[in-house]
Amino acid sequence: MLTNHTPGENFKVLVGSPSDGRKARMETRNLTVKYGDTIGVEDVSIPIYENKVTALIGPSGCGKTTFLRSLNRMHDLTRAAKVSGEVLLDGKNIYDQDINPVIIRRQVGMVFQKPTPFPTMSIFDNVVAGLKLVGIRDKSLLEEVCEKALRQAALFNEVKDRLNTPGGTLSGGQQQRLSIARALAVEPEVLLMDEPTSSLDPQSTSHIEELIHSLKEHVTIVIITHNMQQAARVSDLTAFFYVGKLVELGSTDQVFTNPKEKRTEDYITGRFG
Repeated sequence: MLTNHTPGENFKVLVGSPSDGRKARMETRNLTVKYGDTIGVEDVSIPIYENKVTALIGPSGCGKTTFLRSLNRMHDLTRAAKVSGEVLLDGKNIYDQDINPVIIRRQVGMVFQKPTPFPTMSIFDNVVAGLKLVGIRDKSLLEEVCEKALRQAALFNEVKDRLNTPGGTLSGGQQQRLSIARALAVEPEVLLMDEPTSSLDPQSTSHIEELIHSLKEHVTIVIITHNMQQAARVSDLTAFFYVGKLVELGSTDQVFTNPKEKRTEDYITGRFG
């Protein structure tokens, strides 16, 4: 069991031991993100265990997306953002001066709320875009990677006969799986998912949730969701954020059935949020 940590007044972080002996693939230590004088997240310390799904829950504006974007240095793209503390990937702080953020974003991929395929680019080129960006041109290798990534994203059988058609011709759910395939093609260690099903129909949502279950055998996943039922279905661990602080972190079963903090219970039962 990890030692309890108190990041701020009246906020308790109670961490169970749901790691099954797995190591922390990533870890944040006293992470704080500010936008000018505004605090996005403050003093957050979380282990992110390998081959587990960690769900981030909490009301809108509580710091979930700010935290998620810190895990692959997306805040570098926002001039006003200032990050302090540490974000460790395999024990190395990704914010060290000698670390290339482009490499970090290959190791820690991201899938956004809305599908983000390149609409006029072929399905094939969508998947291998990241590899071509770093100069890989071997056609047989690109074909092999494309098929593998599409299979991992549970999309290959649906598109194998039309890989040269534009990605924008796919349905919304297929486009999201295409976006996931593109992220998987560069073989990330960690996959970040920011409400990946919020714009999808129930059937497509079910496909993505099944996909998350299968993907965690190969990649560590952190997902933001406002759907409590979805968090309970897909995650192994749940972290509850409130006004920029981590209130509680534990196994999903524990957080949903026996929360240790009243704020967590009030949010999960719908008393606010």
